[in-house]
Amino acid sequence: MNIPSDCRYTKDHEWIRVEGSVGVVGITEFAQGELGELVFVELPVVGKQVQKGASLCVVESTKAASDVYAPVSGKIKEANSLLSKEPTNINSDPYGKGWMVKIEGVSAAEVQALMTSDQYTAHLSGKH
Repeated sequence: MNIPSDCRYTKDHEWIRVEGSVGVVGITEFAQGELGELVFVELPVVGKQVQKGASLCVVESTKAASDVYAPVSGKIKEANSLLSKEPTNINSDPYGKGWMVKIEGVSAAEVQALMTSDQYTAHLSGKH
């Protein structure tokens, strides 16, 4: 399983990669695998303030609908509008074309508090 080392992770299987002052957010390869083929993504509006741990958006698969939670607090700078036409990008490329939102004003301390790739790997294997 691909778990990029340049990302930080939540116990709910979201990832964030900080690029400058912006955090790029999505769900992990593990999460998309558990959900199955995604058929719909409801993204937040640009400009919305989000709080760490609050519902960020909703993904729907052929199995179920699930909330995606904000790994950090901040303001939505951009939403990946391509996902409205091609939600399966999350399945095929969760850390690339399948990114969901970009959040500005992220706190370095909030990012540092998230799991590293090694910690997330241990979390997945139940050794946390």
